[in-house]
Amino acid sequence: MVLYMLYYIYSKEIERRKEIKGEKFMKTLYFDMDGTIADLYSVENWLQDLRNYKVDPYINAKPMYDTSELNKLLIQFKEQGYDIEIITWGAKESTEQYLRELHKAKSEWLNRYSFPYDRMHTIPYGTSKSSRAREQGILIDDNKLVREEWSKGETIDATKNILQELRNYLETNL
Repeated sequence: MVLYMLYYIYSKEIERRKEIKGEKFMKTLYFDMDGTIADLYSVENWLQDLRNYKVDPYINAKPMYDTSELNKLLIQFKEQGYDIEIITWGAKESTEQYLRELHKAKSEWLNRYSFPYDRMHTIPYGTSKSSRAREQGILIDDNKLVREEWSKGETIDATKNILQELRNYLETNL
């Protein structure tokens, strides 16, 4: 019964948003973190630290892009009715406790750089990101296999300059 009530409230909120925007559905930008917006792979000993269940690489990672420029672009998307969500994997072979610690560290990283997101999902490594997405949207991810598996809309290759890719999308689609 409780689950049904939560679903009912959620579906009413989605309907309300659609009416406000006059759209068939709201779009969402889904961002990966590691190697997409957070430069995890440049942190010294990142892999060893993750294997030892440390969150330091997420604390020490620098942004991949000028955060003020990226955030300005994301605000433009939000003004057009887009939600911004993070769907990020935990480390391989994470325990439930370590996954919670990673979620907290990644959330703190996003807040430190004022990344304007609505929701964050930290999921076990290898889990389909499409299965976590609530609705159609655009996935921004550096992993080619993840982009190929994405079944909820379009993708942006984060191995390219995502600032330019997002600008191009704004110019041609909004």
